[in-house]
Amino acid sequence: MTDRRQRLARLLMWVTPALWSANYLVARAADGVIAPHQLALGRWALALALMLPFTWRALACEPRRWLAEWRELAVLGALGMWICGAFVYIGGQTTTALNIGLIYAACPVAIAIAGLWLLHEKMSVAQRAGAGLALLGVLYVIAKGELDNLLGVRFTVGDGWVVVAAASWVAYSVLLQRWRSVLDPAPRLAAIALGGLVVLLPFTALEAWAAPQPAWGWQALGLVVVAAVLPGALSYQAYSYVQRELGAARTGLMLYLSPLYAALLAWALLGEAPRFYHLIGASMILPSIWLATRGASRR
Repeated sequence: MTDRRQRLARLLMWVTPALWSANYLVARAADGVIAPHQLALGRWALALALMLPFTWRALACEPRRWLAEWRELAVLGALGMWICGAFVYIGGQTTTALNIGLIYAACPVAIAIAGLWLLHEKMSVAQRAGAGLALLGVLYVIAKGELDNLLGVRFTVGDGWVVVAAASWVAYSVLLQRWRSVLDPAPRLAAIALGGLVVLLPFTALEAWAAPQPAWGWQALGLVVVAAVLPGALSYQAYSYVQRELGAARTGLMLYLSPLYAALLAWALLGEAPRFYHLIGASMILPSIWLATRGASRR
């Protein structure tokens, strides 16, 4: 049974970034259509509604046991649903995809270091080499094969929002593994989403009071649905499962697959054909992820 779970986890590690990549299109399309906090609130309210039919029995059984974890659930909800949600949408209004990619490229490294130091996870020399080569591949894709693109980066106020969101994702990933729960991954994510909604509500109200809101329409509703299903309920559930089986350090490496999947998604939906630097980056990233996750053992 353990081997079967780990095989599923390794499969999901390749699938989950494809679900996350949909959030890039949502962030690009949301500006001027729906406010950032409103989008994050709608995303997780709908995601919770989709999860409850499959998780309510576990939550209704002895609720006092998991309600004792309410502080941890609120913190994880604030990190994963509020900051990692609304802050990226805010930052995306004034920064570029290049800057966002560069900032998030540091996340797997930070998660791996935290996993090694705080969670006492182990990675072999070959696995560390694979993680390093994957990072180089991601930087190559982000720079579009030109070093001058990296040297010419200029940071804006929006980058500050993305930096906070990236740091929050690192904290979420580590604490999700460090704080044990009486709940399985699926009902636990539903409880975390509930905690995130509690945190999001006052900030969404403040946003609505402080600034004019775009008129609600079908396009805004469509963005909420896409964000709730793909980079919301499905991807977070898969991430929680993979992290439980493979550990935080190895699971964090799946972020390196996102630029490749984003390029394929842009090709399929926007007609933007992949370039040669995507192929070079893929030739570095794909075998590196396999090397870094080979022989992973569940702690």
